[in-house]
Order: sequence, then structure tokens, then C-alpha cells
Amino acid sequence: MAARLAFVSVVIPVYNERESVRPLSEELLQVLRGLGRRIEVLFIDDGSTDGTSEVLAELAAEEPEIAVVRLRRNFGKAAALMAGFREAQGDAIVTIDGDLQDDPSEIPRLLEELESGADLVSGWKRDRRDPWSRRAASAVFNGVTTRMSGLTLHDLNCGFKAYRAEVVRSLALTGDQYRYIPVLASAEGFRVSELAVNHRPRKYGRSKYGLERYLRGFLDLLTILFIGRFRQRPMHLFGGIGMVFIVVGVLISAYLSVLRLTGEAIGARPLLLLGVLLIVVGVQLFTIGLVSEMIQRYHLRPQDEEARSRVERVLR
Repeated sequence: MAARLAFVSVVIPVYNERESVRPLSEELLQVLRGLGRRIEVLFIDDGSTDGTSEVLAELAAEEPEIAVVRLRRNFGKAAALMAGFREAQGDAIVTIDGDLQDDPSEIPRLLEELESGADLVSGWKRDRRDPWSRRAASAVFNGVTTRMSGLTLHDLNCGFKAYRAEVVRSLALTGDQYRYIPVLASAEGFRVSELAVNHRPRKYGRSKYGLERYLRGFLDLLTILFIGRFRQRPMHLFGGIGMVFIVVGVLISAYLSVLRLTGEAIGARPLLLLGVLLIVVGVQLFTIGLVSEMIQRYHLRPQDEEARSRVERVLR
């Protein structure tokens, strides 16, 4: 059993959620004040234009536990989350969407799971209250991500999560990579678990995300997998592919050389161009791997922040 988490920060990225933020804040404060811990609620206003900013300013003036971080324009959810993580002071950080579909009464259960030994607890919208098209797309997305990443979770895309502070301090999110926070955390050695949570129908407005986000998400997944598996050993990727290309190119060239020695003309054969191309591209990839290793080792420092973030404990 891990130590009790005494300070809880709730980070809520919002964009054009004017009708939702006040009832959400009321629900949150009722739940959080019953925890018997220090609390703070951080609304991250991602450049709202519908009056959300004014409502949040009123809430910050009314409630001492509420703070508002306003971004200059709409930068996206990843940027909003990173801004919230930088401002959060708690030793436990909970993220929840601002559309009232996540149920704040589940927060105590998420914290209990953290205190049972997890570093990150990801919500699972088992009974999801969304249109069938979104549920189907999400199922495909989660299945592909699970198979490619090796991390078995039912609902990677759920924004309702709880983290230990050291997890969010290790994150550097860009694009739409917030969907893959559990994958990133697992790659860094943090313990990731999942908890089924209540999901409610959307009451106000409409979703800000369309099906096109899943295409962007697949490209981000490739980036995440590359970072997780090859960041410390880029030569294994570039050099490995390069060597395969070189070997195939040399075999093709050797075959054509034998044909040439037997008197056949090979100058007009496309296979000659393919062999030469494979060797050239293979050498280029191999060189990129070497340069990447030099850059990676130049920037590696035993005392750097990244190295410290990977140490769980030191026993003396």
C-alpha cells in the first residue's frame, strides 16, 4: 500500500464549454471537499470564444480552490494538458473532460487505485454514452493501439485519468499525443492500471472531435512507438533497415554481375536500377543511424532531468 496522497489537483482542459463549466465545478468541489485533503481545480481555457472565459473568471473569483489558466488561442488538448500539468501543485493529478460526461464521483476510486500502487490509472468508459459511430471507431482505435504498443487497455482515449505527480513531470506532449499518455508512461517504467468509470450522455453542445482525429492518432502512434522503442538506440532502427537494403541490393547486383559475365546485357534492366538504389538508400539509412547515435550520446548526461525521472527510489 502506497502512502496517502495529501494534495489533489484536478486539471480540466475546456474549449467552448460555457454551459458545462459551472455545474461541473459545483460537482467537483462537492466531491473534492469530502476527501479531507488539500485540493485545487485548474481549468485550462484553450482559447474559448463562446463566453467560457467569462464564466471561468467568475468561478475563480467565487471559489478559492479554483484557478484558471487561459491560453492565447486554441492550441489543442495536448498543449492545454501540458499547461495544466506545469501549474498543478498536487502529488496526485486528475484529468477530467469539461463536457460533464465524466462523473466526478469516481475520483475517490481513482485515488484509491493510485494509493494501491499504481502510478497512472486510466478510466474505462465500459458503458459509453456516445453515438455508435464514435464507439465503433474508438473500438478499432483501441484494438490497433493495443496490438501495436503491447499495452492492454480497453479505453486509451478516455480523458478521465489519475496520475502521480512524477508521471506528468516526465511527459512532453505534442500534436494529439495525449491519447497515448498510458503508452508513454508504460515505456518509462511507470505502473499503469485501468478502472471502469461511469460515463454520462452529453448534456450541452457537441463533441469537438471528428473521425479524422483517428487518422492523426495513428500517425501519432507511430511517433510514440518510435520514441518508446528507439529513442535510446536509433541505430537499431535506421541501421537495421539500412543493412537489409544493402544486403538485398548487393545480392541483386551480384546476380546481375553473373549474368553480365555470361554475356547477357544488363544495362537496360530495371533490376540494375533497383539494386543500385537499394544500396544507396541503405548506406544513407545506415549513416542516419550513426549520426543519430552521435547526437543522442552527445545530449545524454547522467545528471539530466530525464535520467532522474526514471529512478523510482534509491536505497542506501
